[in-house]
Amino acid sequence: MNYDVFNGDADGIIALLQLQLANPTVSVKITGVKRDIALLRQVVEITNAQGNSRDDSVIRVLDISMEKNKEALNTLLAEGGNVTYIDHHRAGDIPEHVNLQTHIDLDANTCTALIVDKILAGKFHHWAICAAFGDNLIAKATKLAKLAGLNDNECEQLETLGTLINYNGYGSHIDDLHFHPARLYELLLAYSSPFDAIKDLDSPYYILQKLYNQDHLKAVNTKAFYDTALLTAFELPDETWARRISGVFGNELANINPKKAHAIFTINTDNTYTVSLRAPLANKQGAGDICSQFATGGGRAAAAGINALPKDKIEAFLAAVAAYYSE
Repeated sequence: MNYDVFNGDADGIIALLQLQLANPTVSVKITGVKRDIALLRQVVEITNAQGNSRDDSVIRVLDISMEKNKEALNTLLAEGGNVTYIDHHRAGDIPEHVNLQTHIDLDANTCTALIVDKILAGKFHHWAICAAFGDNLIAKATKLAKLAGLNDNECEQLETLGTLINYNGYGSHIDDLHFHPARLYELLLAYSSPFDAIKDLDSPYYILQKLYNQDHLKAVNTKAFYDTALLTAFELPDETWARRISGVFGNELANINPKKAHAIFTINTDNTYTVSLRAPLANKQGAGDICSQFATGGGRAAAAGINALPKDKIEAFLAAVAAYYSE
């Protein structure tokens, strides 16, 4: 059996999209909301439930932290699974195994789709640039777009599409999303170029654009509850629109004021908070380290989050951010 395990955001979807366009394969797709990163265990659970052997199974893992999936990875490798792991998040100690092929780059200015782009020698380069825009690597994506000969309007189109795909991945549950990430991937697979998706008036681009604009309008009318020279923080309500817009709104704020960190707190049904943290774009480090200090936290240097931060830990979180960026 073949399995594709990928993050449900722009980077994960477009990384797989490139691989499939280059070499179409039939596989079981395993994905979820952007924050659902412990996905590799689902391969173990599926094979256990079906009584399938994992020997000689082929598993591609895209844009999810190896550190958060180490137990499942070791199980699959020990039982004969062949794993290709492509990612840019914290990896921890990488197992040495004949059946494991890794392409991991922790540079704050790269993403999984750009790593795939190198593997494929730029075969679907416009899609990779679109993913970089979606992952808020604006400067890197713009540079790549200019080197590829794209004009300002084409750059803006790729940035919008990447942002919309990324926006669709945010939510506490799949029901919060407009498209299941696997379905969005399938719809986008029809287009060998992102510009083909933009030209098609029936593509997900226009559906997501309309819905994004509705959620975004609510977010920009929210006032910050914490604002210093180092960090601005917003609290969004326990509503579906807030869960959808939180990450992309954080990216937007980071782009507007690149010298400050930004945090978006979205209240959960259990009165904990989902937190999206963006490092200052002028100092793209530390977000993953800060969030990893808290249970359910993790991420990469430039952008990270906490799935369930108790209210009594908010001050500790704000202090941790302030301490890190005041050094």
